[in-house]
Amino acid sequence: MIVFRYLAREVLLSMLAVSAVLLVIIMSGRLVSYLAQVASGALDADVLLQIILFRLPDFLQLILPLGLFLGFLLGYGRLYLESEMTVLEACGMSRKRLLAYAMGPALLVAVIVALLSLWLAPLGAQHTNLIFDQQKQRSELDALVPGRFQQPARSPRVVYTESMDDDGRLGLVFTAERNPQTNRLQVTLAQAGETRVLEDLDERFLVLEQGHRYEGVPGAGDFTELQFAEYGTLLPVKTQTLKYPRAEALPTSVLLQSNKPKERAQLHWRLSLPILAIVVTMLAVPLSRVNPRQGRYGRLVPSIVVYLIYLAALSNVKSLVADGAPAALLWLAHGVFIMLALNMLMFGRFWRHLFDQVALPSFGFGKGR
Repeated sequence: MIVFRYLAREVLLSMLAVSAVLLVIIMSGRLVSYLAQVASGALDADVLLQIILFRLPDFLQLILPLGLFLGFLLGYGRLYLESEMTVLEACGMSRKRLLAYAMGPALLVAVIVALLSLWLAPLGAQHTNLIFDQQKQRSELDALVPGRFQQPARSPRVVYTESMDDDGRLGLVFTAERNPQTNRLQVTLAQAGETRVLEDLDERFLVLEQGHRYEGVPGAGDFTELQFAEYGTLLPVKTQTLKYPRAEALPTSVLLQSNKPKERAQLHWRLSLPILAIVVTMLAVPLSRVNPRQGRYGRLVPSIVVYLIYLAALSNVKSLVADGAPAALLWLAHGVFIMLALNMLMFGRFWRHLFDQVALPSFGFGKGR
């Protein structure tokens, strides 16, 4: 039990460190993308934190299996490098027992990934889609910042307002846009403004009060002036699409009752992710054996290539299942890599000799027992 706790702690600490780094990298990229949308007015800054939190389960369900895989490579690799694993083997630690000890952290991560993939990730996708749907209903004026000239996303209109109260009423409004048909500049200056919705037509209008409207070509001297008490202009409807496809946002209970190919593919994909954590552990145990002369990271790159091939195979088979192929193909892909892992565990000496013969870096599976 002491050896099990020692090995599990070594793996889990490495996994947490790697997963944290991967999560920061991915979240930073997403955050930059969302900040660009906030700057353009496509998203409200108030919902940015909500989107990030709701997307965390989706990121973690893929990061944790990779973090576990790298955790075994780094953790066990250090033990081989410092000859601690050699001492354990000399004391009777067989490969079967080492694999059994490795299943402890693997089962823990598999349970967490199952919770994420079957419940939390779909729930987060639902809330993310809801936020994006609500953002689609916002008018371009909802993103205005008083005292700043702004051009809302996908709009030719430049808008400025001096102030905005809690009810959305604007004070001293300036708008400028070019008529696409006549190529004449249209400038409007009003003392106040507000957004009004016509429920029957489901359309929004910017209604300006007590102002002037000028239209013409700059430098041509043929401007026309219009004075008004109220002037309404139609606000364009946003075409913001949902962040997640429908199948990814459906609860697992709904997918269980569905016979649609895309939804069946999504169901089996969710069930595959916990299995992924188990299989990569079976692969990582033989792949983590390193020669002390080659260093701790000598097997890292070829091992990551094996993981990427595995993940790419699952992703491609998922696409085939979504197109109507049998769902058993997804489990066949798991079976292939399970057989590969068992082969590495049982015939380590053969694999090492094979890689030496073809002049490729040895995976260092060690001698069979």
